[in-house]
Amino acid sequence: MASRTVAILLVDHDQELIDLLAFGLRRAGLQPVAARDPADALHCFEQHRPEVVVLDTNLGASSALEVLKQVRRRGEAPVIMLSALHSEEQAVRLLEAGADDYVTKPFSHRELIARIRAQLRRTSQARTAPPGSDAGLQVGSLILDPAAQSVIKAGKPVRLTVTEFRLLHYLVANAGKAVPIDELLKQVWGYQDSYGTDVVRVTVHRLRRKLEYDPSRPRILRTILGMGVQLGPDTETV
Repeated sequence: MASRTVAILLVDHDQELIDLLAFGLRRAGLQPVAARDPADALHCFEQHRPEVVVLDTNLGASSALEVLKQVRRRGEAPVIMLSALHSEEQAVRLLEAGADDYVTKPFSHRELIARIRAQLRRTSQARTAPPGSDAGLQVGSLILDPAAQSVIKAGKPVRLTVTEFRLLHYLVANAGKAVPIDELLKQVWGYQDSYGTDVVRVTVHRLRRKLEYDPSRPRILRTILGMGVQLGPDTETV
């Protein structure tokens, strides 16, 4: 990462917070790009094509969610949400809308930078996977190509976010095994803390909505009580 500028888009109406975060990012060798409102955020996203977006919900709940949705339409950059509320309901809404991670206030700059670096590291790993590595991974009617970052389900392409793809890739690589939640959090998100289980649970739910014929009766992604998440072949035909 030292050989090129890595842009991180910070979106927050609080200029003091932006200045503090920008200072920390520069010290970490990253290039902050700041925006204070939705229009400016989308303009900066188009102009700078950041590697990670850090988006505060204090723009207003509806405004922040709209920025998140627009970013998702424009690219696959991971999005980390900042929230002042320790609310599971809000976390679910943010993750359901396409966020890759969220951090609740108050937080340390070191924690946020660690989350950003985790996203950068995993994105870089996906881009630099050796040609042919894990090529043509298949479980039932699900085919995953890590090199092309593509997923086919029953012959049809499935559009996933970067984090959804990483999670599915790890589960496919461990097909048939009930993978503990804390292992998924460490391997896919790159950290472990007490709020991480919500991130994993909601992302699994998002994957079910995209992969299952009936998400309320999952056959591909099953949660094994007390053990973890298990991916297996689909036993139901269309």
